[in-house]
Amino acid sequence: MTPTWRKPVGILLMLLYILIWVVIIASLSPWIEGLHIVVQTLFYVFCGIIWIFPLKPALFWMEHGKWPSKQGK
Repeated sequence: MTPTWRKPVGILLMLLYILIWVVIIASLSPWIEGLHIVVQTLFYVFCGIIWIFPLKPALFWMEHGKWPSKQGK
């Protein structure tokens, strides 16, 4: 197997995506801090899990060189 440019580019794009996600969530903290602690916890747990789902197609692209088709689902 020969190395491709997709993996380094994909990693850089994922790091950029994570940085943007963190900045967005951190910028919401002034509004979140006034909520009840349980609501804050649920919000941060949700945001800590949901960020991974958009990366699945990108990981598939990095490995296979094409975007996943919707036909198989």
